[in-house]
Amino acid sequence: MRSKVHVAFEIGVILKGLNGFVELVSGTLLLIFPSNPLVARHLSYHDERFAAIYLLSHGIIKGVLVYGLLKEQLWAFPWAIAIFTGFGVYQIVHYIKQPSIWMIVLTVLDVFVILLTWFEWQRVKRGRARAPA
Repeated sequence: MRSKVHVAFEIGVILKGLNGFVELVSGTLLLIFPSNPLVARHLSYHDERFAAIYLLSHGIIKGVLVYGLLKEQLWAFPWAIAIFTGFGVYQIVHYIKQPSIWMIVLTVLDVFVILLTWFEWQRVKRGRARAPA
């Protein structure tokens, strides 16, 4: 039987994966359709390119990590914790510069996913230590 922490971990990681997919699609669209009038009103060409690369890189990184986490690949757990923490630090810095309730909500959710990832990592390691060789 799966624990509530494990189910919460899976939900959190799947949500991270969906977020990564949206970032990947958004970044791709910004590269395929440059200078879209809806975007061009708010971003310079340089900022648009930066946003596209930023979104693409986040989407790819999250996709790889989510895949590794859901497949219980041990390498993915410390990398996910480190990278999600880095994203969280960036979000806090962004919040300090431009306060937004959504940035706080996103950061709090990320902290929960980081904690759940830690607990899941410990569960997977214990399970593998008990498994016969």
